[in-house]
Amino acid sequence: MIISRLILEDVLAVAMSTGADFAEVYAERTRNNGIRFLNGKIDTANDGVTSGVGIRAFIGTRTVYATTTDITRSGLIRCARAVADALGESNAQVQIHLTERIFPNIHPVKILPGSTPMQTRTDILKSACFAASERDEKIKQVMGSLASVDHTILIANSEGLYTSDRHVRTRIAVQAVASDGHENQSGSASPGRGTGLEMFDFIDPKSVGIKAADQALVNLRADYCPAGQMTVAIENGFGGVIFHEACGHSLEATSVGTGTSQMCGKLGQKIANEKVTAIDDGTIPGAWGSVNIDDEGHVTQRNVLIENGVLKSYMIDRLGSRRMGMEMTGNGRRESFMYEPTSRMTNTFIANGPDKNEDIISSIEYGLYAKSMGGGSVNPLTGEFNFGVSEGYIIRNGVICEPVRGASLVGTGSQILMDIDMVGQNLETAQGMCGSSSGSVPTDVGQPLIRVSKITVGGR
Repeated sequence: MIISRLILEDVLAVAMSTGADFAEVYAERTRNNGIRFLNGKIDTANDGVTSGVGIRAFIGTRTVYATTTDITRSGLIRCARAVADALGESNAQVQIHLTERIFPNIHPVKILPGSTPMQTRTDILKSACFAASERDEKIKQVMGSLASVDHTILIANSEGLYTSDRHVRTRIAVQAVASDGHENQSGSASPGRGTGLEMFDFIDPKSVGIKAADQALVNLRADYCPAGQMTVAIENGFGGVIFHEACGHSLEATSVGTGTSQMCGKLGQKIANEKVTAIDDGTIPGAWGSVNIDDEGHVTQRNVLIENGVLKSYMIDRLGSRRMGMEMTGNGRRESFMYEPTSRMTNTFIANGPDKNEDIISSIEYGLYAKSMGGGSVNPLTGEFNFGVSEGYIIRNGVICEPVRGASLVGTGSQILMDIDMVGQNLETAQGMCGSSSGSVPTDVGQPLIRVSKITVGGR
């Protein structure tokens, strides 16, 4: 999508004509394509394009936001006029001068999914799904998808910024259902990267299907997890969803800036065990949550949120910066032009710690090994959370024993941070879509194996 610099200067001037102290234009063109596998064959395929523009203006911490799909000069001016009229009543003459900026691309793409033959993509997906269905005769159903996003944005604002960026993401997902004739259990795997199809140079599609099938088979033979307070070892990868949900959202300016976070006013204070260092890093090349610039035109950065247990920083967008009087951190994100941006996580993880993984398991006399985490819910104000364990095992005398199902972890973010008393050395990340007030955005979660000294485990 190309909108001339001169048109954007006029649009911004109109948006600021009733007294705004800042205005911004965000234009987007996104191509989504995907294929779906069901009942032993490719079920559907889609290829669509979304495009539009969002215009925002500020007076202090008051904002007005409007969108349009009419990207003609008259359509953009009309949208900017609606913003200006809603914001104020004065009549200011404003001149805007835009200067183009080109930011480095640290996420090069080699193979654009949307430009490759359909047969290439269906072969990849079939390879993953057939590997799942052939894993065991108890696998009765397999569903899969291969999706890609080719996302181009243009940002201009009254500070003179005029820039654009392009980001490509690819993700494969497989869900397998196992049955013994009496009940069904499922398993899933869904890796993704901020790359094109070259992702499969280092991710074997068959391994994705096998992982989903194996998880379903484990759950099929598992008994229900006992309930009670116990020591829990949470594995790497998607285990990091607990920090993301129970603590990460509480460190976003979306809640901190409005005083609705459990972490308000705690900068410089010890909020976690000294073994815990947590980072949000949008600069990791090819990572699922990485971008060159955020959706407000700021370069993303590596933000150390917690260092050796001490709260060091928050994640701050432009509005949060105004509310909090702190610098922006490159975390302004949105699902699309239909949403006003807010502070959001990118790739958020607990860093490797000092403990050996084998020592973590051997230290637990009786507890739960949460090999894979599922979904859950959290209240950012209180930090209270409830997360399901999608694959778990009982630990006895330092040994991982029989599988259990139906387990959930219940607690508060502030408490679990203090109760993480061992942090391992096998950091991995996993991919998810995070929902908040600015829509659904791709985020990586991650951690090494960790030990929580005590937490409430829901079960039977």
